Amino acid sequence: MLRKVLYIDLSKGESWVQERQELFENWMGGTGVGIRLLQEECPKGTDPLSPKAPIILSIGPLNGIFPVATKTVATFKSPLTGELGESYAGGRLSLALRFAGHEAVVIRGQAERPSYISINDGEVKIKDATSIWGIDAQTTGVILRDRESGVGRRSIIRIGPAGEAGVRYAGVVVDTYRHFGRLGLGAVFGSKKLKAMVISGTETIDVPDIKRYKEIYNRLYKTTVQTDVMEKYHDLGTSVNINVLNWLKGLPTKNFVLSSFPEGEKISGEMFAENQLFRRLSCAGCPIGCVHIASLKTAFSKHHEFEVRKVSYDYEPIYSLGSNLGVGSADGVLQLIDVCERLGLDVMSAGVVLSWATEALEKGLITGKDTMEVPLQWNGVEGYTRALENIARAPNEFYAALARGVDYAAKKYGGVEYAMALGGNEVSGYHTGPASIVGQLVGVRHSHLDNGGYAIDQKAIKKPMDAETMVDEIIKEDNSRGVFNSLVGCLFARGVYTEENIIDSLGAVGIRKTKEDLQELGKRIFEEKYKFKVQEGFDLSRARIPKRFYETVSSAGLVTPETVEEMLGLYRKKRGWS
Repeated sequence: MLRKVLYIDLSKGESWVQERQELFENWMGGTGVGIRLLQEECPKGTDPLSPKAPIILSIGPLNGIFPVATKTVATFKSPLTGELGESYAGGRLSLALRFAGHEAVVIRGQAERPSYISINDGEVKIKDATSIWGIDAQTTGVILRDRESGVGRRSIIRIGPAGEAGVRYAGVVVDTYRHFGRLGLGAVFGSKKLKAMVISGTETIDVPDIKRYKEIYNRLYKTTVQTDVMEKYHDLGTSVNINVLNWLKGLPTKNFVLSSFPEGEKISGEMFAENQLFRRLSCAGCPIGCVHIASLKTAFSKHHEFEVRKVSYDYEPIYSLGSNLGVGSADGVLQLIDVCERLGLDVMSAGVVLSWATEALEKGLITGKDTMEVPLQWNGVEGYTRALENIARAPNEFYAALARGVDYAAKKYGGVEYAMALGGNEVSGYHTGPASIVGQLVGVRHSHLDNGGYAIDQKAIKKPMDAETMVDEIIKEDNSRGVFNSLVGCLFARGVYTEENIIDSLGAVGIRKTKEDLQELGKRIFEEKYKFKVQEGFDLSRARIPKRFYETVSSAGLVTPETVEEMLGLYRKKRGWS
């Protein structure tokens, strides 16, 4: 299998392919290859919204070959945090890249005018996008589906008005219902005047031992569909966590003032499934169907005339735009998700920014003049809708500040103690205990999915762990997810891809690795990412932890600063950091 990187220079209007066999042999693919390419392409101190800042898309050796290996990773310099940007998306993108023959794509420069990239196997074209610049993300997808007939396996990724305007947490919509959501990739697209990419491929894949391949494939497939390892993701999806975390007092509510939501049942996964669920979809190459699509029926005239929109939902949007904003109706949550989808905003950052703004308005740090008389109040869906649209337009100084993230807005207006971000990234929907806080803070992208700290807290509730054991668990997950994200598998399938199954899967495509090889690779990938973070100014010892975490009871009870500091000290020591 030839391991190739496609380079595209928007400034020069050129593209070329390089064989990078050694790069892939040393770093596997996915996030391992992504961080090495970012180090090659992004000089120290590069402005993340300048032409010098690259975008890297990469897949792994199992994508398009084995079940549930469905993700693509984007690696870039984050305009939100100013350091490592890393985001994952499902849909059809990894399959399209595989069959177009590209395991990684590096995008350099800046187009002269709004453009989109069309990749069809080895043919790469940079096309004019002036007519679709300013169009919402969903409509852009419809237009490009008609414009680009394509053949074979096709994926369309695009930004909305928020990315064009440089909102620091704008995302990229992938195949309608999936996203590169976190850390501002959409703003980087917008800075390059890159509206979209259309990728299609018709190439075939050769495996060295077809008999062995079929044996491993069938084993993985049966584990996926005939055991309970992934059952919950098909049934209710991650939205099942609403009721669970609400009961455990780990569901952030009204900007973490509370850890349970009295109206939680009304926005629970069970309630969505009974009343809003329209259909389930799968990413290409996955048999599970974890993408839950709801119907949102809205009136557009007083004469009983309605529009029905299809909106994907899961736990994080329901938390960030639901309980965290005090929104107690499923339709209200869906309306806010839909606005974010059309504008191309990351739902998690958007919800956290609005919850801070609501509390800041309550406490008099901002005024109605700042909000342009848009009412920001808990459960105020219409006001929040208008505020999201204003964030994408930035009509005044206040909304321009919100467009730069909650850290920036709080430093400007006050309320830093309840500006809920860790490492500059707006926090996820878990107030479960100290491992969630520490895990997000030390994680390479400051995400709950870096090391699953929330799950470590939940284990500790059932069977108490001391600080050192929790830190050991965080480090183990930090490293092992570096390997898994180099494959690039869906994190929901961690139970399918055991260490033994990973080794056997790689062997079936001609890559020989031992358990020790994988463990060493995971550690190296983590270290390379931290090199980049430190190079770009991240300092764990100076990172801010919002006081609100220590004021609101979590699933594990009140978290103390002393516990978090002890865990951070142990973490530095075990990593060998001063």
